[in-house]
Amino acid sequence: VQLVESGGGLVQPGGSLTLSCAAPTLTYVRMSWFRQAPGKERDWVAAIYSDGSTHVAASVKGRFTISKDNTENSLYLQMNSLKPEDTAMYYCAAAPSRRGSYLNWRDYDYWGQGTQVTVSS
Repeated sequence: VQLVESGGGLVQPGGSLTLSCAAPTLTYVRMSWFRQAPGKERDWVAAIYSDGSTHVAASVKGRFTISKDNTENSLYLQMNSLKPEDTAMYYCAAAPSRRGSYLNWRDYDYWGQGTQVTVSS
C-alpha cells in the first residue's frame, strides 16, 4: 500500500498550506496525519475515521482541519495560521482496523514518505 504526500513547502508565520495524501483506497478504518520535527518524537496531529468523524490535537485545534475525498482517494490537511513550531515533516498514515489508538503511531500499518513544512520569516 503506497501513500504519497504532497503540498509541503516554506510559508511565513500566519500563512496557510494544504497537504494532500494520495492513497490507492480510502477504505481504511482510520487515517491520520502525524508530524516529526528534528530530534523530537513523532506526534499525532489529526485523525479521520471511515464514518467521517474527526479528532484534532489540541495544539492545532481551530487552525488545522482534516478531511478526505472518497472520489479522489485523497486525504487532506488544511493548515491555517501557521506558526514556527508547526515546522516538521508531515506524514499520512492509515490503519485497516480499529486496533489500538488513533494517537499512537505504532497502531498504523501504512505510511507515506512525508512532506516537509517549514514556517519561517
